[in-house]
Amino acid sequence: MGHYTTRARTPPYPGSRLKTFHIGPACGRVPVVHDRAPVIRTLPVDGPVRRRDLLASLGGAGLGGLAGCLGSTGGSTLGSPSPTPTPTPRPVTTGFGEVTLPVDGSEMRTALPRDAIPAVTDPAFGGDWSDWSAVPEEHRPDSPPALADEAPVVGVERDGEARAYPLRILDHHEVVNDRFGGPLLVTYCPLCGSAVVAIREVDGEETVFGVSGKLWRNDLVLYDEATGSLWSQLLATVIQGPATGATLDLVPASLSTWGEWREAHPGTRVLLPPPGSVTVAGRESRVDYAISKYGYEGETQVVGYDDATGYTLVVGVVHGGEAVAYPFEAVRAAGVVNDRVGGSPVVVAATPGGSLVAYERVVDGATLRFAVADGARLRAGGSRWALTTGRAVDGPHEGTHLVRANERSPLFRRAWADFHPDSRVWRRPG
Repeated sequence: MGHYTTRARTPPYPGSRLKTFHIGPACGRVPVVHDRAPVIRTLPVDGPVRRRDLLASLGGAGLGGLAGCLGSTGGSTLGSPSPTPTPTPRPVTTGFGEVTLPVDGSEMRTALPRDAIPAVTDPAFGGDWSDWSAVPEEHRPDSPPALADEAPVVGVERDGEARAYPLRILDHHEVVNDRFGGPLLVTYCPLCGSAVVAIREVDGEETVFGVSGKLWRNDLVLYDEATGSLWSQLLATVIQGPATGATLDLVPASLSTWGEWREAHPGTRVLLPPPGSVTVAGRESRVDYAISKYGYEGETQVVGYDDATGYTLVVGVVHGGEAVAYPFEAVRAAGVVNDRVGGSPVVVAATPGGSLVAYERVVDGATLRFAVADGARLRAGGSRWALTTGRAVDGPHEGTHLVRANERSPLFRRAWADFHPDSRVWRRPG
């Protein structure tokens, strides 16, 4: 078993430092410039679930060379696509920017073998991580891990029910093939901090998705079992393969903490880690899901780093040809942001758990102006509105839900900029 040495993220200090990795005797050491003070810890690299941690630490450098050192799972579990003729490149406008399709292979980086990061294919859920009643008794752990209230989750509501997908699972598996109000795909890219949830169908047919091992614009690239096509996670669009140009229908999702999500959705179910859930590699896993893979515990943001610009959390809104990013710290300092994007009135705020929400602020044909009511609610039009759900909890609008202004959940600023290089970045006036 190999090990690598990494440095936890701590406040910046003058000058740069080197970070050194060692993965077995063949790979040697890879120096990477880092601008954080060194706090050394040694982690085992004994399986595919640890490999994206290394890639995130490298910040995308040297990915191609490291792929061979990181090993192989012996090929794809979900099958290999047949070669098809390459269509003529053409510009395509997606819901997350314009791109020329198909993407040339030279623009993608092969970081890992396909399925080296094992997607979840048969998820199991409980009321919390102490509830394993839905899992066959022989697969229940003697001492199940605990999910702390501050642990980040991707939250989804469908048909009046709610589910939470902890990042302590998604950081290691990145893709969950679920059935929740129909076939559902839940994805998370640790390099981008981006969660994208969609209907799990291609050309009207249900299919299974996996992790291709490739990156495009530093973002997760998936593949589907039905066509073998490669999908950009953030675009939710096929960027190469037989189904080039096909898109997925998105489902609204929230980035929150487990405690915050559970308080807003008391009946929610939460994804259980293996051996409760099954991946393309089976039930077994050598991951300690009780421990966060990334050192976000000392940060204000639910994910990301307060003092690193590229890893600042932003919520992005696109409307009428304009794209605007709202950074967490700026929004939190302002309390609430009443703005317009492409002429559309929006309200943006930070949640107590360290995430961001953005809603359209037109209700019953009237444009409302929002103010802070308390830490968990806004006030407008004589009603108070819950931050995490956008629902009016009292007053004349009680029961009304604000419409989300953002199609994608909050993500890292560097990822937003990769897809929206001309975006306006909101700054607090004065």
